[in-house]
Amino acid sequence: MLRIIIITMLSLLIASPSFAAERLKNEEENTLYAIGLSVARSLSVFALSPAELDYVKQGISDAVEGKKPAVDLAAYTGKVQELARARRKAQGEKAAAAGKEFLEKAAGEKGAVKTDSGMVYLPLKDGNGVSPVATDTVKVNYRGTLIDGREFDSSYKRGTPAEFRLDGVIKCWTEGLQKMKEGGTARFVCPATLAYGDAGAGELILPGSTLNFEVELLEVKKK
Repeated sequence: MLRIIIITMLSLLIASPSFAAERLKNEEENTLYAIGLSVARSLSVFALSPAELDYVKQGISDAVEGKKPAVDLAAYTGKVQELARARRKAQGEKAAAAGKEFLEKAAGEKGAVKTDSGMVYLPLKDGNGVSPVATDTVKVNYRGTLIDGREFDSSYKRGTPAEFRLDGVIKCWTEGLQKMKEGGTARFVCPATLAYGDAGAGELILPGSTLNFEVELLEVKKK
């Protein structure tokens, strides 16, 4: 049912090019608009050109209006998945190239240190407590962004610090947090090899992505 609602709402938005966000008048309309944003996010992996988007619109329109499909959907399910993988890989290759430039630029900032592993560590505020080791549990606040500035995760927005054993997270964090002291804040610029590698994570973190984190070490719980 939800899938039908989403497809229907997207078709309505597509059929109304003059629709503008400022016309939203209440929470129900806001929610329906959010459905359109959600559908668009699910399509982002394809990096559709305007011409390609027209074909997607036609498929949605035909399905909603009950017209005979131009292709057998069952026969193309595998091809859709193949295209998604290929487009995601291509986007990841671009992200990896841009990430190298971002790392080098970050390494040139005042006070920044590029470690042997390839991460860039930049202290922002010195702490005066203890430093953790890999087997300790830490409590942190953090904000994670892509190199273009888009935020993909934030404990600040959730309103709850994260707590975890230090050797149970990405290598960049395991290394970076051991350079900090309680009460300190630092920036980590993490190459893909120390983050999510060639797999990526979720919709936003593409394969090969360099990630940027601002991390505040609140507490170290010694083993």
